[in-house]
Amino acid sequence: MKVAELLHRALNFEHLSIEEGVFLFQQAPTADLMYVGNKMRQKHVPGNTVTWIIDRNSNTTNVCIANCKFCNFYRRPGHEESYITTIEEYKQKIEETFAFGGEQLLLQGGHHPDLGLQYYCDLFKELKQLYPNLKLHALGPPEIAHVAKLEQASHTEVLAALKESGLDSLPGAGAEILNDRVRRLISKGKCGGQEWLDIMHAAHNLDITTSATMMFGHIETDEERMEHFVALREVQAKKPEHAKGFLAFIPWPFQDEDTILKKIKRARNTCTGDEYVRMIAMSRIMLPNVVNIQASWLTVGKKVAQVCLHAGANDFGSIMIEENVVSAAGAAFRFTADGIQEAIKDAGFTAQLRNQQYDFRDLPKGIKQQDLDRKTMIVD
Repeated sequence: MKVAELLHRALNFEHLSIEEGVFLFQQAPTADLMYVGNKMRQKHVPGNTVTWIIDRNSNTTNVCIANCKFCNFYRRPGHEESYITTIEEYKQKIEETFAFGGEQLLLQGGHHPDLGLQYYCDLFKELKQLYPNLKLHALGPPEIAHVAKLEQASHTEVLAALKESGLDSLPGAGAEILNDRVRRLISKGKCGGQEWLDIMHAAHNLDITTSATMMFGHIETDEERMEHFVALREVQAKKPEHAKGFLAFIPWPFQDEDTILKKIKRARNTCTGDEYVRMIAMSRIMLPNVVNIQASWLTVGKKVAQVCLHAGANDFGSIMIEENVVSAAGAAFRFTADGIQEAIKDAGFTAQLRNQQYDFRDLPKGIKQQDLDRKTMIVD
């Protein structure tokens, strides 16, 4: 194999194999990967625009029986700190989000043993009755798998009921690494990699738009990272022609602060800025059928994320009015609405507010910017 030949094939949007992806990742200069990633980005998303979104990542509950070794957020059933968010709490969060210019709730939780399909259907219906314009980007494949198991129902039955109740789109949560060797070691209580993929395929068949993620830099190999890419690419290739499928891919490095994975498996977050930029470029190269690639400023910070905009990323993600899970493991970066736009501009691009479907939005008038700035302080 030769680097130049593989990069040429990537520029033609050919599907590279796992072995070819590993070879490129290990052998190609960063500048070459960035060049190809950026060229592919320009074919998918021409122009100089980088998108961002205002939303809120809230949690239905912190009760979870999955026992993921990288999660500091969850509590066991009956724990004194366990909770289920109330409707009154949702109302306060949603109204504050609207005041800040957001229109979406990224709603996730844990594998609560007592919260089944009826609970989520009732919750979604009530939230949509209270706030008809609210967008629900909610749950994720592991939660769908958990609810399906509780109900002894199929993935399609669960997803169809949730869509009917108000689910707008399905996040790519819980992907981690889609290889079951890795999943058994870091998230044994979650669905396996193939079930995660099957749920996303079922969502695409129901015309539910989704995103995909990767949490890397712990105990996985380079081969397993490329296997992850190929598996996502194959699911995207099987989506119905009318469906959008995976709208975006978001990779981020493992956050290790005080995690069991760090203590027991001695996993460390050793991902450098250069490695993250290379992974963004490889995301473009290995996922030629996914339009949007997001740089995770929350975990790598502003400067590295800005470089990623020249390596294949076209989206800067959310200012995240609220985020609890990744932050609990050490992600300390924050952006304001002004700050995220300034960071995009400083990187040489034009900032554009979007919604979850990647449609452009005008920046809402009357945003409580001072309150928003205090709520989402930037750490540079």
